[in-house]
Order: sequence, then structure tokens, then C-alpha cells
Amino acid sequence: MKTNLLDFDLDGLVAWCQAQGEKKFRAVQLFRWIHQKGVADFSAMTDLAQSMRQTLQAHAEIRALPVITRHDSTDGTIKWMFDVGQGNAIETVFIPETDRGTLCVSSQAGCAVGCPFCSTGAQGFSRNLTTAEILAQLWFAETTLRREFATQDRVISNVVMMGMGEPLQNYSALIPALKTMLDDHAYGMSRRRVTVSTSGVVPMIERLSQDCPVALAVSLHAPNDALRDRLVPLNLKYPLAELLQACRDYLAFAPRDFITFEYCMLDGVNDTDAHAMALVEWVRPARGEPLPCKFNLIPFNPFPASGLLRSPPERVKAFAAVLSGAGIVTTVRKTRGDDIAAACGQLAGDVQDRTDVAGRRAKTIQIHA
Repeated sequence: MKTNLLDFDLDGLVAWCQAQGEKKFRAVQLFRWIHQKGVADFSAMTDLAQSMRQTLQAHAEIRALPVITRHDSTDGTIKWMFDVGQGNAIETVFIPETDRGTLCVSSQAGCAVGCPFCSTGAQGFSRNLTTAEILAQLWFAETTLRREFATQDRVISNVVMMGMGEPLQNYSALIPALKTMLDDHAYGMSRRRVTVSTSGVVPMIERLSQDCPVALAVSLHAPNDALRDRLVPLNLKYPLAELLQACRDYLAFAPRDFITFEYCMLDGVNDTDAHAMALVEWVRPARGEPLPCKFNLIPFNPFPASGLLRSPPERVKAFAAVLSGAGIVTTVRKTRGDDIAAACGQLAGDVQDRTDVAGRRAKTIQIHA
């Protein structure tokens, strides 16, 4: 079977090329053809030696993911569903803005964290994606959109690892993908424009700060352990005190001078003024240093299996006012692509669950209990 060159960051591609008897500068040229120019045909890579092109054609490929469906929203958002084999499919979303283009990338087929407000988690978990499958989403979207927009300029300026899955539970595949996104010979993105969103895998937050520190977003969703245990089951393993310390430590290496906390607004569950005041106390304790942070309040996007409702707009506004009044930067995320089920928490794809999520949910105490 041919080697998919999307599986390599630059160091990996150099090592592979050297194993074929090629020099490092040839790997750099190849890397640019793949990621900067979006070329998959080795015969078109005209500054490579003919012998190298023949080697590539015999032993390598740039294999994109097969597209199952594409949906275009009325607001310009685009959602692709990709086939990743064995009955699994993932979803990727492009969100255009006037000053940037953001791609929301998946890292797993499904998700094992099991947050009850997330439709991905409701499908269970099948497997981690490979580096090639992560990068193929960016490679395909960038090359496709350049062609459709008739431009050679970069269309995607930001990547958020906020699609299906928990990125830090697929760490070994994630890091080479991030390094390729940042590499000047590939997509050349700023560390500030690549965001990893995590539900709080504390040891991997620490590793990320050393291996490839990019912008960090933490899916918080609750101000205390009792509630967060139910909303984000990973909290049972890594409680809030540990998560707070990991965030503090990360800031010393982060490209931004704050941590973003994502907070899904659930009607009657986590959206009272008391919850907001508890959040203020958590990040700005009466004793101790405040944590530089920003809160991004996310309107819940309901799906049938959740049994949950979206907080009313006036409740979201009041909640935001408590945080803002305490001097914490607070935004309310604008819902994009909800008419094509591409909004936050709606990505589901198609997952051959290996975790019996339906059985576990049946045994779980209802969130309103």
C-alpha cells in the first residue's frame, strides 16, 4: 500500500524522503507542492527530479478523504461529511467572516467524553483519526475553496480543533498535524490562529505547552465539580482545581495572554446568576491570582437525544452581564450554519460506536435529577 504523504509533518517527510535516497531540500520542495500549492499529481511537481517523481508515483500518494455530502448554509457556512472507512464518517465546517476564514476540524470518529449536550458524544466513539485524516480536511477545504473562489490567496486563515472528538485524546496524531498547519513551508498559520479545544485532559494540556503551544480553549460548562461531573464526565478524572492549575501553567507558553473558556448555555441547568458568580470566583478568587481569561457563551443547539433546552436570550444576556461586570471579557457566540446542522455541538457524522453509549446513557441519572 502506498504511503499517504499527508501523514507527515516536515520532519517526518524529510525522514521518509531520505529513506528513499533523496536530500532534505527535495522534501521541502515536495512539502510546498502538497500544502502551499495543493497539488496531488506528482508529475506536475516540475522542480523535482524525474527520478524522484517516478519514486513518488511508485511508493506514495496524496490521498484525500472521499466526500459523502456537502451542505451550504444560507449564511455562507459550508459543511462536508467525509468517509473515513469501516462505516465511519466525520464532518468538517468552513465558516467565512469578513476578516477571516475558519475551518472547524475533527480529530476523532465520534467522541468518548460523552457530554450530554453534544450530538457527537451521543453517537459514541469508534476510533482516532490519523494525522493524514486530520490534515486531509484542511488540505481538501483549502484547495477546493481556492478553486471555487478563483484565488491563489489563502482562504483559510484560522483552524479550530473543535469538530468531532477530543483532540488531546488523539495526541500523537494531533501534534504533527498542528506542526504542519504552522509550518511556513505549508500553511504558515500563526500560533494565535490555531486553536485546540479540550474538555480538560490535564496531562495533555501540560504536554501541549511543551510540544506545540497554540491557542487553548477549554470546554468548561459548569462552575463547580458536582455539576461539571454530570455535564463533562471527564471532570471525574480531572476536577476543576487541577484544570485551573493546568490553565495557569499553560499561559507561560501560550501565544495568547489568556485562556478561552467555552460555556454552553443550558436552560435551568447551568445558566443562573449564581452560576455566573461562581465562575467569577473560580477565575478571580478572593485570595490568589486571577486567571486571565475570556468566556465564550454558546447558545445550545438542541438535538432529540439530549433532553435539554437552550437558555432564553434574556437569560444569556443577564449571565454575560454578571461576568462582564466583574471585568471578564465575555462574548456570546453567533450561531452559524444551524440550518445545515453545522453549528457548535451539532456535528455528528456517522459513527460505529464501540463504547455502548446508548446503554450507558440509559443507566445515567437524568441531568435534572
